[in-house]
Amino acid sequence: MRAVIQRVSQASVSIGGSVKSSISQGMLILLGIEEADGQEDIEWLSGKISRLRIFNDKDGVMNLSVTEVDGEILLVSQFTLHASTKKGNRPSYIRAARPETAIPLYEKFILHLGHDIGKEVKTGEFGAMMEVSLVNDGPVTIIIDSKIRE
Repeated sequence: MRAVIQRVSQASVSIGGSVKSSISQGMLILLGIEEADGQEDIEWLSGKISRLRIFNDKDGVMNLSVTEVDGEILLVSQFTLHASTKKGNRPSYIRAARPETAIPLYEKFILHLGHDIGKEVKTGEFGAMMEVSLVNDGPVTIIIDSKIRE
């Protein structure tokens, strides 16, 4: 699993011109799932995200997690995070999981992350054409890959 995490002051996802979900302070997470992902990836990545200290404390130091600031999470599936541009100019998405594999993992990840942060995770819609809007706070953007774990 690969996640692009952005600390936001606000974010929303719209489908067909209608807002499906929106958050105020928190994280917008773009999540890519690959064929090799499983329960271990869900647990590791969810735990890492829920404990990630990227919010400012009273001294302006990034020392607090999303739960410590009572932040929200907006999670959006994005298979293009597994694009390979090794050959040619047209990206290959061969590593991205097919929907029959990705959807159950995506749904399990939503539930696991919600449990880890103690509140509902807001989402886009898997496979839909979405418009994502955000105000990146900082800016703070972090990429985490459950296979690399650095």
